[in-house]
Amino acid sequence: MAFTLYSPFLEINSVQRQIDQLFQEVLPTTLSVSRPPVEISVNEDSVELKIELPGVDIKDIDVEVSKQMVAINGQRQRPAEVENSEFYYGKFSRLITLPVEVQNSQVTANYQNGILSLTLPKAVAEKNKVVKVNLG
Repeated sequence: MAFTLYSPFLEINSVQRQIDQLFQEVLPTTLSVSRPPVEISVNEDSVELKIELPGVDIKDIDVEVSKQMVAINGQRQRPAEVENSEFYYGKFSRLITLPVEVQNSQVTANYQNGILSLTLPKAVAEKNKVVKVNLG
């Protein structure tokens, strides 16, 4: 008779996979707009962000940029004449951690065809300089 060690972690992993599968089947459309998808590109002098916001009016989008993060909040308004819809209407939010520090006062934005494009210039690294300290 062979003995097998019982490992509760194997069962937990199985349950976790089943829960993940359930959420993927039930919630894919509601999560895609409430947390809009993002593309991040880093080049020599800037970080480029593209955020997919189809059907959202530009006046309903709020963007805040710090040196290391971008916060995007907004709402997709439901048209009054629509009675039956499978579209997602409501609030959305996304907090994006940037791969490098940026100059948040120099950001440029463009919103076209449901894509919000942000160009964030990289912060200029301060060179290591020696400073004389006055002791009195």
